[in-house]
Amino acid sequence: MTTPYPGPIRTPDHESAARSRIADFARRSARARGAEADHDPTDYAALHRWSVTDLEGFWGAVWEYFDVDAATTYERVLAEEMMPGARWFTGATLNYAHHALRNLRADEPAVIALDETGFAHEVSGGRLRAQVASVAATLRDLGVGQGDRVVGYLPNTPHAIVAFLAAASIGAVWSVCGQDYASTAAADRFAQLDPTVLIAADGCLFNGTVHDRREATLDLARALPTLKATVLVDYVGLSWPSANRRSLIVPWEDAASRDEQLHCTAVPFDHPLWVVFSSGTTGPPKGIVHGHGGVLLEHLKTLGLQSDLGPGDRLLWYTTTHWMMWNLVVSTLLTGATTCTYDGSPAPLSRPGLLWELAARHRVTVFGTSPQYLLGMAKVGIDPSVHDLSSIRTLGCTGSALPASAYPWVAEHVGEDVQLASISGGTDVVSGFAGGAPTVPVRAGELSAPYLGVALAVYDTDGRPITDQVGELVVTRPMPSMPLYFWNDRDGSRLRDAYFSTYPGVWRHGDWITLTSHGSVIVHGRSDGTLNRNGVRLGSADIHDVVERLPEITEALVIGAEEPDGGYWMPLFVVLAPGVSLDDTLRDRIRDAIRTGASPRHVPDEIIEVPGIPHTRTGKKLEVPVKRLLQGAPVEQVVNPAAVDAPDLIAHYARIGAARQAQLIDTAG
Repeated sequence: MTTPYPGPIRTPDHESAARSRIADFARRSARARGAEADHDPTDYAALHRWSVTDLEGFWGAVWEYFDVDAATTYERVLAEEMMPGARWFTGATLNYAHHALRNLRADEPAVIALDETGFAHEVSGGRLRAQVASVAATLRDLGVGQGDRVVGYLPNTPHAIVAFLAAASIGAVWSVCGQDYASTAAADRFAQLDPTVLIAADGCLFNGTVHDRREATLDLARALPTLKATVLVDYVGLSWPSANRRSLIVPWEDAASRDEQLHCTAVPFDHPLWVVFSSGTTGPPKGIVHGHGGVLLEHLKTLGLQSDLGPGDRLLWYTTTHWMMWNLVVSTLLTGATTCTYDGSPAPLSRPGLLWELAARHRVTVFGTSPQYLLGMAKVGIDPSVHDLSSIRTLGCTGSALPASAYPWVAEHVGEDVQLASISGGTDVVSGFAGGAPTVPVRAGELSAPYLGVALAVYDTDGRPITDQVGELVVTRPMPSMPLYFWNDRDGSRLRDAYFSTYPGVWRHGDWITLTSHGSVIVHGRSDGTLNRNGVRLGSADIHDVVERLPEITEALVIGAEEPDGGYWMPLFVVLAPGVSLDDTLRDRIRDAIRTGASPRHVPDEIIEVPGIPHTRTGKKLEVPVKRLLQGAPVEQVVNPAAVDAPDLIAHYARIGAARQAQLIDTAG
């Protein structure tokens, strides 16, 4: 795919880059290894080369730079390098929660709670620490011990942060699910864990409506027979109904208001910290387990170095609690920066530009969102620059590939000096593989560079590394935050099948990317959703980018479906802007845009208007499930509607698939 912006659209000012934390880290690490001569701390490419060729030196330097406070220190940084099964920082004992709370100032805001009404409430470092200590003591009294599971059915509020840190502080294992999940979908996840305590809120906000989740909470509790207690959060002011409950009920006010001292239990480096779940769209959700130490180091690097966060900074990233970005929202505390929670719609109908307003009011320095949000703002004519956004230093964007067309819009409407950091990663490593840094240029449609410590490469179909060509995203050396294991995967077979079956000993992520000769990364979409027409492969994101630039199109989804007779059907589904009709003129414009902006070989066979595009609850388009529906697979074998943002759309695509299969049968007959 060609881009209309061949060169950098933003190059960091050398003086500002030299003042960044990543440059300071580069200077210190060079000094420690005797490499100061002719060393430029803003040379990101050189720093990255060192970070992936000397894993022990790099991750040991991250440990030293952020002054990791271990109860017992490590014997060796990387005792055994293998994937899966790398052994990091053997002998070390520490606690994630201790590090999240140790750098907070007692009288300064640690968390700013926001919601779609514009309400804001600050939780000071001292108050946060006191609440964590109180809830931790409550959990101990309820019988929670090291390794036991505590689960949350909670919106993105400080309650979720407190509950997680309390569980982590005593060595319990945490998992959380947002309240837009039905109780059955939450139970599909939590029941796997045999949890001891459930912490749940009475409701949440979205688009001007208070959503009552009391009955859903009670249904969820009934579906978890191992519970000893349920802690009920009175968040939106609804009265909890009286019911016959098997487990003890504890009001949040009682759990969080005790006068206790915080005692964090030191656990081994690879002790389980949390279980995050895959989307569960095509099968039972996989419980991905990460460890205290791996998350600590990976998030210090990601937030402290790549995002340049530290004391005095503020992060506001729109997320729900079940998306991995929530985990990074919490980990902002590791850097000593303030984090903002937000409950509600990212663009409330009454105030669609509210997040920009809140970012300006609270002097946010790192603002995070998704491509859908930025493209939506542009299409409905929201101008963020009506607010004073001068505090924003970095605009992070993740969830899917950010089209090149969005980059000039950000420069014009958010700020020319703002670093636009498009990021690609995954729940699997609860971090990024590639994104931005204060010392690298920004090019439209490209992720600026692989992250430090990520030995990212691109393999062709024969498993050979390639540059400036499209291929599979792989990671050739271990990262500390790679999964310890999948929950209930005793022999490790599911984990090996997920990442290491294609290239043994090498992580295959399932994304189709280009690693450019100037060091950036271009994401083309999921490799299992690749468009392969007559042997010419193209990423679906390349088509979506071009089509979604058209003002008449709200969203698009292209599918390449192999058919039983050897045929290949490539329809394009489009959601139209209000008042627009899909006539022959618009169809021709769409085809011309794809022909000139993406590939003349990948002009769709049909352009079909649909009421919506289904996504996972973290915003990824359901390309592969829709493809299988179009190929005639039954819904129950393809997708779990409870894991989809708009389950009613699944039936729509199933009907299209059934009609297509009937057409093929008639043709064959």
